[in-house]
Amino acid sequence: MGEQDCWSTQLIDGNGEFNVTGLHNFMKTAKLADLGLSYAVVAIMGPQSSGKSTLLNHLFGTNFREMDAFRGRSQTTKGIWIAKAVGIEPCTIVMDLEGTDGRERGEDDTAFEKQSALFALAISDIVLINMWCHDIGREQAANKPLLKTVFQVMMRLFSPRKTTLLFVIRDKTKTPLEHLEPVLREDIQKIWDTVSKPQAHKDTPLSEFFNARFPSLSLSGCTSFLSDLNILWACRWRSLLYLAMKRRKSSLKSSTIEHVAQLRQRFFHSIAPGGLAGDRRGVVPSSGFSFSSQQIWKVIKENRDLDLPAHKVMVATVRCEEIASDKLRRLTSDARWLALEEAVQSGAVPGFGKKLSSILDTYLSEYDMEAFYFEELVRKAKRQQLESKALQLVHPAYATMLGHLRSKALESFKTHLEQSLRRGDGFAVSVRNCNQARMLEFDRSCAGTALDLWNYAGLCICNEAFDIVAENSALIYASIQQANWDASRLGEKLLRDIEVYASSVRSAKLSETIANQEKKLDQALAAPVESLLEAGGKDTWASIRRLLKRETEAAISGFSSAVTGFELDQSTFDKTVQNLRDYARSIAEKKSREAAGKVLILMKDRFSSVFNHDIDSMPRVWTGKEDIRTITQDARSESLKLLSVMAAIRLDKKPDKIENVLFSSLMDGTVGVPYSQGRRIGDSVDPLSSSSWAEIPLDKTLITPVQCKTLWRQFKSETDYSVTLANSAQEAYKKSNNWLPPPWAILAMIVLGFNEFMLLLKNPLYPMILFVVFLLAKALWVQMDIPGEFRHGYLAGVLSVTSRFLPTVMNLLRRLAEEAQGHPAPETPSPPHSLASHSLRTQTYQPNLSVSSSVPDSSVSTHISSTEGGVEY
Repeated sequence: MGEQDCWSTQLIDGNGEFNVTGLHNFMKTAKLADLGLSYAVVAIMGPQSSGKSTLLNHLFGTNFREMDAFRGRSQTTKGIWIAKAVGIEPCTIVMDLEGTDGRERGEDDTAFEKQSALFALAISDIVLINMWCHDIGREQAANKPLLKTVFQVMMRLFSPRKTTLLFVIRDKTKTPLEHLEPVLREDIQKIWDTVSKPQAHKDTPLSEFFNARFPSLSLSGCTSFLSDLNILWACRWRSLLYLAMKRRKSSLKSSTIEHVAQLRQRFFHSIAPGGLAGDRRGVVPSSGFSFSSQQIWKVIKENRDLDLPAHKVMVATVRCEEIASDKLRRLTSDARWLALEEAVQSGAVPGFGKKLSSILDTYLSEYDMEAFYFEELVRKAKRQQLESKALQLVHPAYATMLGHLRSKALESFKTHLEQSLRRGDGFAVSVRNCNQARMLEFDRSCAGTALDLWNYAGLCICNEAFDIVAENSALIYASIQQANWDASRLGEKLLRDIEVYASSVRSAKLSETIANQEKKLDQALAAPVESLLEAGGKDTWASIRRLLKRETEAAISGFSSAVTGFELDQSTFDKTVQNLRDYARSIAEKKSREAAGKVLILMKDRFSSVFNHDIDSMPRVWTGKEDIRTITQDARSESLKLLSVMAAIRLDKKPDKIENVLFSSLMDGTVGVPYSQGRRIGDSVDPLSSSSWAEIPLDKTLITPVQCKTLWRQFKSETDYSVTLANSAQEAYKKSNNWLPPPWAILAMIVLGFNEFMLLLKNPLYPMILFVVFLLAKALWVQMDIPGEFRHGYLAGVLSVTSRFLPTVMNLLRRLAEEAQGHPAPETPSPPHSLASHSLRTQTYQPNLSVSSSVPDSSVSTHISSTEGGVEY
């Protein structure tokens, strides 16, 4: 046997100190931590120098120190030693206890005897009791102290586990076994009676004690000596086996060696059912052997009752806690978990659930393997704690993963919704289909299975759900096998996000549709309404109402067609339609208010247009034949019609008397009362002194009666100048076309020049001179355009002729001289006409009006310019 492989170690020294480090090294060196329940513990007790270590060395191949008989009989083993049996399966741990009744300890040895015996019975599966055969039947020398110690510690030891007591009787004598057995049984009964009395038990037989305490257990009879005589004490000790051995000096006879070999075979497969250590109930797993041994010895040292079931639970609690803590620590530092945790921070990780479940399963499986043999309730409780802590550790990553899946589903919803809308699908149908598909994808990713996915897809009306299943069949779930986390709250949040986004898109699409219709209304109403108001005719507001109704109905029809796919509820649709109607009216009202703000300018433009143009829209030439008064009256009447149109908003077809009141008050020059009150003789109430019209609400009033009166006064003051200019132009035209002197002047010249006329008739030279003068005057008349110079008045004509007379005469004489010499000179261009030489015949007076932004306080300056000469008056 390889004795060097037993690794013998002192477990407890002679002073009762537990060797924690030594046991730890022994467990590590002998590789006992992973054996589970596949190990057995054998201890031996007996008197000092009875050959216990020698027997163990021969049975198990250990190397415990043996007594040298040639040096005397003394204490060899001190305390408790431990070693591993060599060559025996399963793994067997052998404990060599210090011998009893040693002279080295003297009278104080009973304390350590009891402690070591209790320790051996608590942790051992098999206890060997070494006895001398010749002591059986003796009162003092029959090893009764040892048996008494065993039974005493039995009273303190409570355990449902059965421990095998194997009595090894050495130095067999010639006395047959059938004569030794009754004596041994009687001695054991006496020892029991002695031990049980101090424990308040009645003086009852040993078998009755066990039957009373454990009714299901019994004490059986005996068999022959070498045929495995068994006394079954089914409570704590399984059997008593008597084996006779002889020892002479330091060697064994061949028959004894043969018996030892036979006994050694009994320890092979000792933990199998029916074996020496077949009862595995209450056995501490090998990984907890070290801690259990320490705690048992601690309790024994403190002289407390040793409750092995409670101790078993305590050991299981501590060891399972240690195992769970170790697994959690390893999980925390696991490279795969750290990489997965880091990866999930940046985005969704394919196969997240499968990878994380595999990591958790690894450590939970390791825990199950290492804690398998511990107390079931404790093991399961600690496993639940480990699983809870592990899931608590990984839950943030799981939540992050679900967040990525939620974001991905939301982005997917946005993309597919946009694509569906581009294809022309209805908005409501697109939202419903995309919503079902994305929620299906999210549920599948969070907690679903492929079967659940197909079942769900089958229940959906949305055809896109089937596309999701087919296109994303490789999607890995985020669900974790070890957890039953509910992702419904996140799903509800995703659904809310989808609804919010869909609502925003719906609002944006509706707003866009409404904006398009409003834009069309702007284009269709703004310019026409403005043009109609500026025209200011009798049917202006009727035309505006027809235009407004036509364009509003067109906008409503376009809106109805555009929002068909939105599946709007009737109230929302009606509200939107009403908003469109209100918007169309607001455009008309806005343009009306803008036009009312520049009514004075429009009135003056209307006056100028009617006053300066005839019925054929040709510019008027004031020749003296026009009736300026009538023309002025017509122009002002048209302007007043425009003012009456601008006075109020008439989008509702309701009659009013604004025009009648304005004409009766402003055109007639009389002050009348409102028609609704009747007119009485002598009344002098001014209808334009009010701040409101009788038939018009204030919010529909554009120009109040007072403002109309003020505007008309300002209008008249600014248009009177145009009338004055027209009169002046007419007078100038008349004068320019009548250049001959008056008849009285002609008569005066005939009377006063009669003598000169007679003188000319008497002398022929005078007529010739007069003829030459006439020709010269005619040439000057034509050259200087005398009628044109006097067209703008006598003073202007005189000044112009005087300034041009001498140059024209010199130019005419030079030309005559050159023609007389035969060198005709090129015609010199005539000098430009003076400003006063232009005719007023083709004048058209166009008022250039300066626009003011406020009504009625606008100030307008009028300029009349000639179309030909540009002369400003």
